[in-house]
Amino acid sequence: MVLSGNWSYPTSIKFGAGRLAELPAACAQAGMRRPLLVTDKGLTGLPITQQALDHLESAGLGRALFGGVDPNPDERNLAAGLAAYKAGGHDGVIAFGGGSALDLGKMVAFMAGQTRPIWDFEDIGDWWQRADAAAIAPIVAVPTTAGTGSEVGRASVITNSETHRKTIIFHPKVLPSVVICDPELTVGMPQSITAGTGLDAFAHCVEAFSSPHYHPMSQGIALEGMRLVIDNLPRVYHDGADLEARGHMMSAALMGATAFQKGLGAIHAMSHPIGAMFNTHHGTTNAICMPAVLDFNASEIRDRFDRAAGYLGISGGFDGFRSFVQDFNDRFAIPRTLGEIGVDARQIDALIDMALEDPSCGGNPRPLDRDNLRALFNVTISGGS
Repeated sequence: MVLSGNWSYPTSIKFGAGRLAELPAACAQAGMRRPLLVTDKGLTGLPITQQALDHLESAGLGRALFGGVDPNPDERNLAAGLAAYKAGGHDGVIAFGGGSALDLGKMVAFMAGQTRPIWDFEDIGDWWQRADAAAIAPIVAVPTTAGTGSEVGRASVITNSETHRKTIIFHPKVLPSVVICDPELTVGMPQSITAGTGLDAFAHCVEAFSSPHYHPMSQGIALEGMRLVIDNLPRVYHDGADLEARGHMMSAALMGATAFQKGLGAIHAMSHPIGAMFNTHHGTTNAICMPAVLDFNASEIRDRFDRAAGYLGISGGFDGFRSFVQDFNDRFAIPRTLGEIGVDARQIDALIDMALEDPSCGGNPRPLDRDNLRALFNVTISGGS
């Protein structure tokens, strides 16, 4: 077998409690003098956001804020963010928040100098080369959750409000120049968000580890990322102020997004259209889909999980890991079916169409088609066959 791959790895990361204070220095490192802080509607008035703005203002960088990001951001959020960016004469973006705010903030920086519509830069072939790379504004990312890993990603997921389709927009320069990972920013997350985001990181690691593509560095990162989630998510779920465990969860999020350069699979191919159509929480959706997808891929991934289970502290090889995953979900009150979070089985045909178009299909260990996706959606929506 010929071994081949195109690999790149993350960026400058400032990791540790209290490091939000270094935000002005991070802006200087990225070349910003008039940054726009982009965040979601829920974070706009919270103390951590005001603290970030205080740091900027004290350093003479202003306190410009755009807080109009929805949970599944779309092109309307992007248009509003771009209008704020241009009206303020900004020269860079601080993407501040969870996955939605990070994704939208990155797209504001990306699209600020482009003349083509965003959909022209979908992650298809070499479409990213259509962009004017010199017109992409610098980005500093500050995650406030531990799950998506968008802070070290070269893409964003944006929902088309007309077609209800989630689209992955890719460009190498969308990777933030500087990342500040401060676990103190995650302390206030509610239990449900702590669980959902943590299981998102877990899903990234599981799917990257399962992907058939050759990328041994990502394979090792995915394995250690799984271990960090297994060891630390229960700790932060029961004690949100456990800074050590919060830090490990932020590391796991970084690792999951780094590892899935190797590929994602059916979990994400399903969860992207579900989130677009039903506005579900992405990490929670991934967690619900995971047991059925592990069953579906068992013939192709059994051997690697037989080897990995012992390192993860799980007995019984693949079968033990599969049982553990369902028990792990149950510990965090994750519903067992998508129907419980509002997914309507009458929309399966539309979900299948969108899933087959999702780039994540290409990383699944078993090829996906209409028939097996129908079976997967049936079992995950209703628990039936």
